[in-house]
Amino acid sequence: MGRARAVMAAAVGAVLSTGAVYVPQAAPAQAATTTQGEVVIQWNRTLLGIVRTPGAQPATVHATRNFAIMHTAIADAIDARSGSGYAAAAEAAHDSLAALYPARRADLDRQLHDELANVPDGPAKTAGIRAGQRAATTVLADRAHDGSDATPPPFVPGDKPGDYRPTPPAFAAPVFTHWSGVRPFVLQRGGQFRPRPYPALTSRTYTRALNEVQLLGQDTSTKRTPDQTTQARFWAAPIWNYWNEIAQDAAHRHGTGLAATAHLFATLDRTFADAAIAFYDGKYHYRIWRPVTAVRAADTDGNPDTHGDPAWNPLAVTPPDPSYPGAHSVVGEAGATVLSAYFGPSDRFTVRSEALPDVTRSFTGYQDAADEAGLSRIYAGIHTRIDHVAGEKLGSRVARYVLAHTGKD
Repeated sequence: MGRARAVMAAAVGAVLSTGAVYVPQAAPAQAATTTQGEVVIQWNRTLLGIVRTPGAQPATVHATRNFAIMHTAIADAIDARSGSGYAAAAEAAHDSLAALYPARRADLDRQLHDELANVPDGPAKTAGIRAGQRAATTVLADRAHDGSDATPPPFVPGDKPGDYRPTPPAFAAPVFTHWSGVRPFVLQRGGQFRPRPYPALTSRTYTRALNEVQLLGQDTSTKRTPDQTTQARFWAAPIWNYWNEIAQDAAHRHGTGLAATAHLFATLDRTFADAAIAFYDGKYHYRIWRPVTAVRAADTDGNPDTHGDPAWNPLAVTPPDPSYPGAHSVVGEAGATVLSAYFGPSDRFTVRSEALPDVTRSFTGYQDAADEAGLSRIYAGIHTRIDHVAGEKLGSRVARYVLAHTGKD
């Protein structure tokens, strides 16, 4: 990584060791909509549009990997400091996405053409384009055989209490069974911060957690408040999409410059990519059953304080993978940790939901949004508080590691 990212890493490292808040230099507020950092934000929007298009994202490749590839290429191109940074960023983003999503090539070509038209012709533009091309080629080559192309191994469900098994209504085969084997971007290995073992099914911790989700997460629950129901539905889409939009808003509001915006997104999305590898490591290492299975089979779990309900259904459809740790909690905490390091923990922002398009929720700090997103999965009936707590701890550890090591690999 280049000098600019190393300087950013040193500053964030100071945050982690002292507790101070690092805030990157921002352009004046009135210039926020014209800062060159907007080119990074626009390509992030483009990738969000792609991954939200049905069938565009390969089913066995986790989207967080592609965000990390694109933003690493952008940041590396800018770090090269060869010619126009704007041209370098646009070219690196385009070349990365064109390789990852060849069916979208025509649209990506048009976007690049329009953006490069804003850069005066000359040696600086030519050098920037070349820097972007080199950065994208290098990152794509580095990730070509990172384990993401492995054939997902079949999952054999267990039959003992606590064992994960496919869930209703579709009883689909679990997804991303190979993802814990993907080479991380910054972590040393996927299991580096693996959560501690799941508590015994007869423990008070498990009893409280299962009874809570059984009460609040049922589709017909009368104990869940209307706002908790809204939260469950609001955060129902892929959680990394929300946090990329939260970061877009933060960078825009703070008017961050080109290099600072590029390094923000490179750090954030490398963190998300490694967080996904880490939470799949935990999920498939422990293979813990989902609440719908646990509640329906509670009379077989050996715990006299849990009570089975064979007709119980969650508010939301259960995702097809094991329960522990909770992905929303991992990614949300990772996002809150990174954005708090860049902009301070008390930043005010509003979140839009792709699951409830006409609904917004406002927050006065990143941690509040992370907590709500994680807890929303309890209200949706698809995670327990055990999953949430372990997830937030894992997300924090991954993020802090990435913040401390970015620019030093």
